[in-house]
Amino acid sequence: MTTTTGQSTVGIRGVMPYLTARNAAQAIEFYARDFGAVEAGERYVGDDGRVGQAELEFGAARIAISDEHPEIDVRGPQSLGGASSALILAVADADSVFARAVAAGATVVRPLKDEPYGRTGKLRDPYGHIWFING
Repeated sequence: MTTTTGQSTVGIRGVMPYLTARNAAQAIEFYARDFGAVEAGERYVGDDGRVGQAELEFGAARIAISDEHPEIDVRGPQSLGGASSALILAVADADSVFARAVAAGATVVRPLKDEPYGRTGKLRDPYGHIWFING
């Protein structure tokens, strides 16, 4: 519920994207190495070795990530046949981040080019998630 001024009346503190990957541990390494993310807090791993949840910081933004858990309807883009959303990663040097991600296995969806709002390109990471790299 919101007031007429658009303020929440339920005490919303924020929204955090939650990604799912077939191999969350590898995805975490990719995001840290190639996008500069920092793992924040504790990584929760189940008895079966799957990541139940980890959190990554990208500057001031934070996302959660887990392995697939089909038994509770948690599936990633590779199992679903594609991503239903995208993330924008704002960086100081789009060219180096884009090149590093491609060298590490990301697929170019749209090459980097200069736009009125900055240098931008679109990638699909090795786990099926779509990223706009903006510099």
